[in-house]
Amino acid sequence: MAPRLRRDSFADDVLKGLAEKNDALLETALPEDKTFYTKNFEGFQSLFQRFLNERKEELVWDEITPLPSSFIIKMPEQEGISQADAQKVLNKLVVVKLNGGLGTSMGCVGPKSAITVRSGLTFLDITVEQISTMNEEYDVNIPLVLMNSFNTDEDTKNILRKYTTANVDIHSFNQSKYPRINQETLMPFAKSVDSTVEKEGWYPPGHGDLYTSLYNSGLVDEFLKQGKEYIFVSNIDNLGATVNIALLKGLMEENYDYAMELTDKTPSDVKGGTLIQYREKIRLLEIAQVPADHTDDFKSVKKFKLFNTNNLWMKIASLKQVVEDKKINLDIIVNKKTLDDGNKIIQLETAVGSGIKCFNKTAGVHVARDRFLPVKTTADLLLVMSNLYTLDRGFLKMSEKRMFGTTPLVKLGREFAKMAEFNSRIAQVPDIIDLEHLTVSGNVTFGKRVILKGTVIIIANHGENIDIPTGAELENKIVSGNLRIRDH
Repeated sequence: MAPRLRRDSFADDVLKGLAEKNDALLETALPEDKTFYTKNFEGFQSLFQRFLNERKEELVWDEITPLPSSFIIKMPEQEGISQADAQKVLNKLVVVKLNGGLGTSMGCVGPKSAITVRSGLTFLDITVEQISTMNEEYDVNIPLVLMNSFNTDEDTKNILRKYTTANVDIHSFNQSKYPRINQETLMPFAKSVDSTVEKEGWYPPGHGDLYTSLYNSGLVDEFLKQGKEYIFVSNIDNLGATVNIALLKGLMEENYDYAMELTDKTPSDVKGGTLIQYREKIRLLEIAQVPADHTDDFKSVKKFKLFNTNNLWMKIASLKQVVEDKKINLDIIVNKKTLDDGNKIIQLETAVGSGIKCFNKTAGVHVARDRFLPVKTTADLLLVMSNLYTLDRGFLKMSEKRMFGTTPLVKLGREFAKMAEFNSRIAQVPDIIDLEHLTVSGNVTFGKRVILKGTVIIIANHGENIDIPTGAELENKIVSGNLRIRDH
């Protein structure tokens, strides 16, 4: 029993120190912000205590069993729904977009939702246009809610001013702001809550924070009073995550508390979270939770055929109930990082999809690939900017000219990773209607009206330059070495 006592004593000492540190940080907050930070620190203290208690627990891989066949339901057909039925269910819906991320990975400043992705429109423009279109077409009121982080909140509020005439009610709230923890001391290293001064000391704790932060915002009660029943949650950079009337109607008729959209895993999705049954409970398994010796098993397309799109449907009353009953017990993802100043830190994060285990009547919905069209990299951006898709009133649809049901696999080298480089190297996005696979690496540029078909690989080794000239057509080609053809 002695080791058990020592471990409890250690945890008690750490929690006591953390509480004292949080109290000191709270003293640096402005009077009008103290309630916000008090709730934040309470949430963080609870998460940190669970981390200490569970830090030795590991997933037992052999206890994972297949999902019950009855758990996965098919996507209902959209045809045959009357205008009256559509209007009835849409008036009970709220759309929530996760808007906490920055565009830094693509070399952009500010919220990722402000990146221009198609026809001069940003992610946020497209989202607002989608919902406005449905509100007009069905004469309904679907509100849009944005979950911002402290990194995106101010810029997003400024951007929202341009939508004052849009036919959609837009709300926003902030997710929590938690202190980063020193790996050695297990204490916050920030000395002030002012993240403009100590930005490295703070982080948004993942989109699993949605449940408590949405509840604390007061919007849950407000929407219930308005007669709203369901929320549809998705990442704002997933251009395939649009409102599906048939799915909403089916979930409401069967009275589901929670549903997660799943789609077929491909080689490019091997790191995506997947649903499993573990110790007779349905839960979301993320790659960060997988034991190192089972990483290849997790990535196997044969073993785990479906993955989480992060398109989630929840009954609002059920969300309210699980928060009030303190049943939100999300799996903790321990994210260890080394900051630019050399500090080794821990971020405790949670995923919104992990909440599926906290609700009663749940389901996985097997959806087509067009429900998952995220833009995480410039390779994804090339796809959605191309003639592979058309954009109609906020809805992105694959061109009827595309003969294949899947999107091409596109890999762009680090020379294309940032938006400025991407734009400077591609004079005009190529025609890729008949493309299957594209790999580009090195100092490569594209002229206008380029056509790519089949499998195309373009490799410029160190010191080499390849310019694909205007009007070029490449079909099942490998291009390497030097190629400099200038437009005149």
